[in-house]
Amino acid sequence: MDTTTFNQTELAKYNGQNGQPAYVAVDGVVYDVTGVAAWAGGKHHGNLAGQELTAVIDTKSPHGRKVLKGLNVVGQYVTN
Repeated sequence: MDTTTFNQTELAKYNGQNGQPAYVAVDGVVYDVTGVAAWAGGKHHGNLAGQELTAVIDTKSPHGRKVLKGLNVVGQYVTN
């Protein structure tokens, strides 16, 4: 697994805007959603790339965590 770590500030840089890749964190894992059509422009159903979205995917997503399978893992999310 990739050993790159992202904190909240670092992850926020990967918001899918202005040519930046789009990353999201779920349960401590950072995923690259750049090539996912549903995340075009770094936005998906009111959610923004560059954020930690565990609660959103667990409570509001109709598809849940199964959509994470097949995404590239780019690192780990740390809260300190």
